[in-house]
Amino acid sequence: MGLIIRSSAIHAAGCYATTSIRKGARVAEYTGPRLTKAQADTAYDEQPITYLFGLGDGSIVIDGHCMAMFINHSCDPNCETHEEKGRVWVKAIRKIEAGEEITYDYCLYDGDEGEAVCNCGAKKCRGTMYSREEIRRRKRSIKKTALRKTKFSRTKRKKSV
Repeated sequence: MGLIIRSSAIHAAGCYATTSIRKGARVAEYTGPRLTKAQADTAYDEQPITYLFGLGDGSIVIDGHCMAMFINHSCDPNCETHEEKGRVWVKAIRKIEAGEEITYDYCLYDGDEGEAVCNCGAKKCRGTMYSREEIRRRKRSIKKTALRKTKFSRTKRKKSV
């Protein structure tokens, strides 16, 4: 199996198959230095783009320096990631044709208040690279904030009357 990096309609550069890849095959390994989340936050505080991959509970991340760092997000991916014995593998979830871009769902769960806009172009695109769980968490947080603001506003008006 061969992979190549070239321009991508999803995001700048992408990783493409040069030969067909069978369903279930390991496509790439996500490798690089391992950092604590705190170290990564400090190192990449002002960086708009990172290639960090969270392990387990997210307290340790891989600072991607490998072919897999060029695999773009898609809401309709052809691969998914698997953590096995401390290693992260990108595996094909269906047959991938030669020339097809390799993608997986990033399922982002951490980040600033940005939207993490998705450009995958899938028919059922979520519009964001955040996981469904993170989208729900953020919506709940927005509702709580709005509710607090409403309560604060009511309290303030009552005191001023």
